[in-house]
Amino acid sequence: MTLDDLIARESIRETITGYTIAGDSRDSEAFVVLFADHAVLEFAGYPPLPGFRNEGKEEIRQRISSWSSVPGEDPSMRNTSFIRHNLTTSRIALTGPNSARAQTYFVVFTDIGPDHAGTYSDELVREGERWRFAYRRVTLQWRSPNSLFPALK
Repeated sequence: MTLDDLIARESIRETITGYTIAGDSRDSEAFVVLFADHAVLEFAGYPPLPGFRNEGKEEIRQRISSWSSVPGEDPSMRNTSFIRHNLTTSRIALTGPNSARAQTYFVVFTDIGPDHAGTYSDELVREGERWRFAYRRVTLQWRSPNSLFPALK
């Protein structure tokens, strides 16, 4: 492994971590900047949660347009005062000088403790010195029967 490989992997980890921090703090601008212009963000769905697929940075921006860091104003967080995505195992494979794939496990904590868990499957591209998501698929593999997030209508 070269020094350039190590730098690339650490930069990719920064992008993956940035996603969870921006999402938990409901910082939509910090979230959207992590995606390439033509990126795809999709959620596989997990009953009773429906799946979705957003194509392009503008569709992703629309998906998160209701986010608010003000307590009680974010509709997806009306049942919880606390949310933290914790990243666990992560495998990064550099597939070219400007491309990579990653798979990362996550577990989410809310007011009830462990709330849900799953996997992020990513394709990333280098744009200048930054790595951005070209594709992110969120797959839930477990959800507590008492899950508070996201709030269901």
